[in-house]
Amino acid sequence: MNIRSSLAAVIVTYNRLDKLKRVIAALQAQTCLPERVFVIDNASTDETGSWLTQLQQDDPRFQHVRLPENIGGAGGFYEGARVAYEEGYDFIWFSDDDAYPDPNAIELLLTGIKDFEARFTWRPSFACSAVKWTNGDLCEMNTPSTVWDWPRFYSPETPYFLVGSCSFVSVLVPRWAIQKHGFPIKEYFIWYDDAEYTQRIAKSYPGIYCPNSVVVHDVPENKGVNYSLVNQANIWKFRYGARNEASFRRREQGWAGVAVFARGVRRQMRQGNVEKSLRREVYKAIWQGCSFNPQIIRPDPDTGV
Repeated sequence: MNIRSSLAAVIVTYNRLDKLKRVIAALQAQTCLPERVFVIDNASTDETGSWLTQLQQDDPRFQHVRLPENIGGAGGFYEGARVAYEEGYDFIWFSDDDAYPDPNAIELLLTGIKDFEARFTWRPSFACSAVKWTNGDLCEMNTPSTVWDWPRFYSPETPYFLVGSCSFVSVLVPRWAIQKHGFPIKEYFIWYDDAEYTQRIAKSYPGIYCPNSVVVHDVPENKGVNYSLVNQANIWKFRYGARNEASFRRREQGWAGVAVFARGVRRQMRQGNVEKSLRREVYKAIWQGCSFNPQIIRPDPDTGV
């Protein structure tokens, strides 16, 4: 398979048709358009389904995969990864339904990951873009986490930085990483599914951050995930985030890792003067995460899918 035919994309959407249309237009303008774009529809209740059905008829490269119920972004990315992997693609690009890639964003990730491997022999476990907010600033919620020797391979000719995790907003994952480490955890529903997954696959080798590959993330506010921001409107998201990260910490770092996480959450909530009732909900979610250990599903090694 050539570079173009070995590439698939996964977009997860739910009730954001206006933004999704902009994402599709941005994908159609890519200098390296994936052979197949799987749009995972989390049982949208607006006009998303009918619009995607028509899009698929007009351009079969865009495949509408409608789920019977909303299983969250985590469930959507699991389904997308599974479908794309089972169809044999060598690289899978993941992103959101409100993130607009520059025309060369995917091409720069693909050439970057191949160039890095050719130059340095190491195989990056993923390649991620620079995610900017609508005003051009870096998007705080999508800033990747660097490893200790992050600038080791940087030069003007090789503008790559080593990172240990990133978000699912414009990240390219090679097939071998899925084959070795499995799929995203669908039970996470929302939040920390991307951080858990990229940290998991980075056990083989860190990913690379490609600052020349640019995506604009159209979110209402440019704020990262900080527990000082917990309020009545967003507590449902923070409950998932607290549970999921505690689950990851317990699995990978033991009780000491959970304790470090809990102390940091406590400090942030106190600094933000979060209501005591909401603090209790977050602490409860952390405790639930300590026994929350969903199975990591891996491809069948006998069938290759």
